[in-house]
Amino acid sequence: MTTLRIEGGRPIAGRVTVGGNKNAALPLIAACLLTSDRCELDNLPRIRDVDVLLRLAGQLGVEVAEVDPHRVRLRAQEITTDEPDRDLVGKLRGSVLLMAPLLARRRRVVLAPPGGDFPTRRTISTHLLALEALGARLLETREGHVLEAPDGLRGASFYLDEASVTGTETALLAAASARGPTEIRHAAGEPHVVELCTFLSAMGVGIEGAGTSTLRIEPRARLRGASHRLWGDYIEAGSWAVVGAIAQGELEIVGARRLDLEPVVSVMQRMQVRCDLDDARLLVHASEPVALRRITTGLWPAFPSDLVSLVTVLATQARGRTLIHDWMYELRLFALEQLSGMNGDLFLCDSHRIIVTGPRRLRGRALDSKDLRSGMALVAAALAAEGESTVAPLETIERGYAELVPRLRALGAQVAVE
Repeated sequence: MTTLRIEGGRPIAGRVTVGGNKNAALPLIAACLLTSDRCELDNLPRIRDVDVLLRLAGQLGVEVAEVDPHRVRLRAQEITTDEPDRDLVGKLRGSVLLMAPLLARRRRVVLAPPGGDFPTRRTISTHLLALEALGARLLETREGHVLEAPDGLRGASFYLDEASVTGTETALLAAASARGPTEIRHAAGEPHVVELCTFLSAMGVGIEGAGTSTLRIEPRARLRGASHRLWGDYIEAGSWAVVGAIAQGELEIVGARRLDLEPVVSVMQRMQVRCDLDDARLLVHASEPVALRRITTGLWPAFPSDLVSLVTVLATQARGRTLIHDWMYELRLFALEQLSGMNGDLFLCDSHRIIVTGPRRLRGRALDSKDLRSGMALVAAALAAEGESTVAPLETIERGYAELVPRLRALGAQVAVE
């Protein structure tokens, strides 16, 4: 376990270039398993989650060739097993995306319980219902999931029980390799779902409705290989923007698309954080933020749940009281109770709502990065705090933020790794 030591109270400044979208990289890697042709992905973020999924692909028999640190070629000429490595699956929730390609290529999959943040509280029921609608059969099992489709997957018309992003991606991957057309209703419309649709279209799949709640998929008998350069990660860009606002920074953030960043920038501007957004970059200036009466996460294009932890820390530095409501996920806000020990004024109403009153001068302390996003939020809190803080384990945060320590140092942060 690695510990990040941070000397707070120092403004940060500089330029951050974000990598490819982590939440798109995982389904795109899975999509490469649908064809025996060679595929190439460029602008891949080299973070722990991506590395784990590439290792899983290699264990399944996929040829994985690293052209350079951010460009990878994959060829799934033969899938040699229908049971991904149990230990690796336990490290990554995104391993659930392998179910559809394995059912398509092997007609069977044996998947251990996926890991990731709060694995025992996040089910994959939406994935299973979608696969069953497309002809897969769930077998009885005491641990993990065993599915088979001895006659192959078949197209269907169905409604997702929730607009789950990875659930929609699983349904898309399965429908792309099924016999006959599929219509998916109540689908997620996040940019990374649209990016998967773009990649599948390049592989030969006919897709209508990308970005809307209804997707229509026309598969083809044989999918071809494709190349794709990943779009910039708007969650990473938004994270750095909020970090800059918390730490009274002057940041220039490049690499993400303007339309993807608008839901984040809108909330920041309403909090009177000075931001300038154009097609090429996002500028964040040192500001005196004010509280909003309420910030609520929601389905795209609402404010994303992945940034609720960071905006909670920003609220500790804003004048007034803010109710933050993340109705999408339980437990995410619990990790932020640690801010009370930093002199933050927070009242946790329940697992979905927290009231924050500011501004408060935070004090350094030892912090526990319980999950990826709250871990980054605690780093931001430590940057703004008086004195020294430690955040551990650093590995949790590095699952989603590449080169975190070198980037912090380049921005002028006083950090050390132990």
